[in-house]
Amino acid sequence: MQTDLRGRDYISDMDFSKEEIETVMDVAFKLKRDRALGIPHPLLRDKTLALLFFFSSTRTRSSFEVGMAQLGGHAAFIDSDTTQISHGDTAKEIGEIYGRYYDGIAIRQCDWAFGNQYINEVAKASRVPVLNMQCDVYHPFQILADLMTIIEKVGDPRGKTINVSWAYASSYQKPISVPQSLILQMTRFGMNVRLTRPPEYKLMPDIEQQAKDNVRKHGGSFEVLDDFDAGFKGADIVYPKSWGALLTTSDNAESAQIGKKYTDWITDERRMALANPNAIYMHCLPADRNIEVTDGVIDGPQSVVYDEAENRMHAQKAVMALTMRLGSCAGALGTTTRISTPNASLYFVPQ
Repeated sequence: MQTDLRGRDYISDMDFSKEEIETVMDVAFKLKRDRALGIPHPLLRDKTLALLFFFSSTRTRSSFEVGMAQLGGHAAFIDSDTTQISHGDTAKEIGEIYGRYYDGIAIRQCDWAFGNQYINEVAKASRVPVLNMQCDVYHPFQILADLMTIIEKVGDPRGKTINVSWAYASSYQKPISVPQSLILQMTRFGMNVRLTRPPEYKLMPDIEQQAKDNVRKHGGSFEVLDDFDAGFKGADIVYPKSWGALLTTSDNAESAQIGKKYTDWITDERRMALANPNAIYMHCLPADRNIEVTDGVIDGPQSVVYDEAENRMHAQKAVMALTMRLGSCAGALGTTTRISTPNASLYFVPQ
């Protein structure tokens, strides 16, 4: 168990080793249980976190703000439009200055071909941990919540099949960061990962290659399909969501025209019936209802979207507590219950 993550950035899903991700899961489940029992856990008393947003947010802002409060600290929401960034403040200056004011910096910057670069430039100049609340390449905290939810609902993820699928949506050209982070993280946990998408909705080649490399190291499988129904067949977890054809075109109008060829890529009850009987439906939200997914599915018994959204807070609290703490907090975190599994992998058992 790797427990010393103090001062570490979390920008890419691969910034933490698999063992370190398992530590995050242990701490997240412990904090979730403590929250349910009303046990205070002020592990970051008097700590402050800057929340710098270049894009709007519902779940991300609230879960980080509430999470910091529950850890005894304070999160300061900063809308980039209210800063001097547009008037010349550089990424280096934000890193230098906010790194002196705050104990951590969290950033959401999703501009295509820029967001990840910006966050890394801030991190390079910062003396405190920098956390990626979503960029154009990765959405690591969403996927920590997804992994936590899978462990809760399905158990040991190894050998389970997850269908990471594109779905039609009429709204804007959404980032590709969620599917990219999903195929990166889930292939590290021995899952059989299907990436199902029309040919125009490719992901970054180096991300797909890393997923293949993860399979060689950790087991499981990774395949790319272009048949929407085929992706559902026999799956244990289905995760259909829209993303933009960003590797095909940067033009929003052209992307919208491409999408109209695939308006039948909607998750409905017939598609869910193709998956395993106990399969779960996941989505990072917001979903385009009755376009991307029917009300009957997203509000149905197989949907875990609200548990998934709640787990954003618990997973983020775990990373904040582990990266922003000073000194030892092992006693405060307590102990966790684990089960031994083959290949020396350990998974938390929620109790």
